Amino acid sequence: MKNIPIEKIADIYQKKGCNITATCAALGIARKTFYEWKEKKKKLAEALEAADESILDFAESKLVEHIQNDDVQALIFFLRTKGKKRGYVEKVESDVNINQFEKLMQDTEDDE
Repeated sequence: MKNIPIEKIADIYQKKGCNITATCAALGIARKTFYEWKEKKKKLAEALEAADESILDFAESKLVEHIQNDDVQALIFFLRTKGKKRGYVEKVESDVNINQFEKLMQDTEDDE
C-alpha cells in the first residue's frame, strides 16, 4: 500500500474537480483503494467532504452569476431546485374522479 499524505490526496482530488477516476489516475491507484482509504482514514474522508462542499459552493456561485446576468434558464433551474418550498415545482395533474365502471356502462348503453 502506498503511503501518500492525506493532504496530497485531498489536494489532487480538488484539483481534479472532485473526480474520483481522475484522482486515482493521478495517484496511480485503483478506485477500490481510494474507497478503502476513504473508509479507513477519517481525516481523509473529512478532507474529501470539504473539497466536495467547496466545489458545490463554487458551482452555486456560478449559477447565481448566470441569474444576475439575466439567464432565464439558470433562473428557472434555481427556482425548481431551491424554490421548491415556495411552490416552484412542476406538477402533473390527472383526473382520478372518473369511475371506470360508470364509463364502461355508458359506453355499453351507447352501443345498444
